[in-house]
Amino acid sequence: MFFRGRTVAIFILIAVMGSVLVTLTVADRLLTVPELRELTGGTETPTAGNGLNGKEIDKLNAVFKLIDDVFYRDVDRDRLVDGAITGMVSALQDPYSVYMDDEEARQLSESIEGSFSGIGAELTVKDGKIVVLSAMKDSPAERAGLRSQDVLLTVNGESLAGLDLSAAVAKIRGPKGTKAKLTVQRKGVNRPMQLILVRDAIDLETVSAQMLPGGIGKIEIRLFSLSTPDRFQEELRALEEQGLQALLIDVRDNPGGVLPAAVSIAQTFVERGKPIVFKEDRTGKRQQTLSKGSAKPYPVGVLINKGSASASEVLAGALKESAGALLVGEASFGKGTVQTSDYEVTGDGSLVKMTVAKWLTPSGAWVQDKGIVPDVVAAQPDYFSVARISKTDTLRRDMVDEDVRGLQVMLDALGYKPGRKDGYFSPETEAAVRAFQAAAGLPATGRADAKTAEELEERIVERIMDEANDAQLVKAVERLQAQIAGTAAAQAVPLSSAARLAP
Repeated sequence: MFFRGRTVAIFILIAVMGSVLVTLTVADRLLTVPELRELTGGTETPTAGNGLNGKEIDKLNAVFKLIDDVFYRDVDRDRLVDGAITGMVSALQDPYSVYMDDEEARQLSESIEGSFSGIGAELTVKDGKIVVLSAMKDSPAERAGLRSQDVLLTVNGESLAGLDLSAAVAKIRGPKGTKAKLTVQRKGVNRPMQLILVRDAIDLETVSAQMLPGGIGKIEIRLFSLSTPDRFQEELRALEEQGLQALLIDVRDNPGGVLPAAVSIAQTFVERGKPIVFKEDRTGKRQQTLSKGSAKPYPVGVLINKGSASASEVLAGALKESAGALLVGEASFGKGTVQTSDYEVTGDGSLVKMTVAKWLTPSGAWVQDKGIVPDVVAAQPDYFSVARISKTDTLRRDMVDEDVRGLQVMLDALGYKPGRKDGYFSPETEAAVRAFQAAAGLPATGRADAKTAEELEERIVERIMDEANDAQLVKAVERLQAQIAGTAAAQAVPLSSAARLAP
């Protein structure tokens, strides 16, 4: 949903932190080793090894000395050391294991606390390419039209090819108010697209709630930070006080966060003693996390899509398999590993964030690259995911362009029939543009200039903001309403029977 423009009091402007949030991290601040062990049950702290042997140390020292002695320019020794560590971690060929310098580590700590700055996209490295995991709702990335699985090619003219995640993120980040011009390759689109995003910064509200008609409460979780469980409980209590009959938890486009936050929320709905998640180390040894909570008496549903990753998948899997929750939407992202962030190894404020385990659903399923399949598959209308028109050129008859396809999708959604939606600007498309322009009070030229595109996008935003057009939400509400009705009917039968049998 890339035009999502809900009337909330705060825009979600997440930092581009690479795999910071989409990784399921157990380190949720600058943790001491005992604290880390307490959070993870002792399994997420890497086992101490023997370190480098003398021959390995001599080899590293020899190369370092050679560079220091004869390289034709002066060298920054700290940068060399950082580069060596980065190379070591990169050799693991795991997109979620990264080395962060002290500045990146500080930003990770801030992100976990719920404060962000940037464009609002979560990234990873896949097959050597910088790939978008999700564009956060109401963020600059979403409003510009970034989509999950988009490949980022350049930023402000600089290529991202061959860069590791940290280097790519460094190029994409920047001061608030500055622009990031991205070249994006999208699956199914022949040529790259140009998107311009304005970086911003704001504290993030991770949880919001509302009561829908029929006593169905909806709680949206945008990511899992330290404060998320407390905020979730506050909103849940408020809904229950309003006479909650069923609950819908929305984790669409939620890239993840800290594991304890997801576990804490899951325990609210999973009966005591039932599994929430398994963690499996490299030897195959499994550790289970059992619920310490209790089940709720009302139906629960979860909305997921392909941008739901990591901790979102942990929560969805636990509620589906251990609490009987109904999952509605699209298959989730499929990120099934757990990371730990160790600040003590380096001793200088930098950190190594490393994958240390798989996580499995209560049934033992590993979601990696597969995701969680919802019980009820529901797709959004195509205009929810159409990219914004670039507005660099006026679109006109006989043009073939991805912008034309977007134009056609929007016109069709608003009831103006473009005749096709394949990117060819046909006579029917021209007539549809002319009809829209006339209705909008614009010169009816039949050519889509920047003003026409802006007006068109505003109308699409209005449609997306109307929850009646959210097909996934509508389907979930329908199913929960049916469950409420079924529960009421089941409860009524024994009472009727008892009345008939009474002397």
